[in-house]
Amino acid sequence: MSSQLNKSQGSDALHTLPHVDGLTVGIVCAEWNEQITGALLQGALDLFDQEGYEDITVARVPGTVELTFGAAQMVRSGRYDAVIMIGCVIRGGTPHFDYVCDNVTQGCAHLNATQNVPVIFCVLTCDDMQQALDRAGGALCNKGTEAAEAAIKMAHFARHFSH
Repeated sequence: MSSQLNKSQGSDALHTLPHVDGLTVGIVCAEWNEQITGALLQGALDLFDQEGYEDITVARVPGTVELTFGAAQMVRSGRYDAVIMIGCVIRGGTPHFDYVCDNVTQGCAHLNATQNVPVIFCVLTCDDMQQALDRAGGALCNKGTEAAEAAIKMAHFARHFSH
């Protein structure tokens, strides 16, 4: 559910989020398309701050393909209740877009299927820069904020089933 939708309905999304005592979140963020990934990261950090969560670790990797390795290292460290992968891939004139998108999507799915820490997919796959801008704080809200909401909800979910 998008934060923008909740706010436009006069309800505050922050009140619908569960509280997770001692929540620790790792965020791995791609440097490629930094204008977009930086805005997504800021949206996530702002939501965690608004919710009172302070134990957030941010690590940078060069590009979107490297997100899977970064997320895997964070998951395997055992320090995080959830991990968020932040990236942005914009379609070009070659099949590179498809290879990158397939690689990171499969990597995230593999981590979620084989590990006990939820990995949140916040990778924009856009046809052009305007689509990316719209999803990184523009007309279509900030998908980084939505990823932070998902991380909180999934960490809560995971704790429910681990006890």
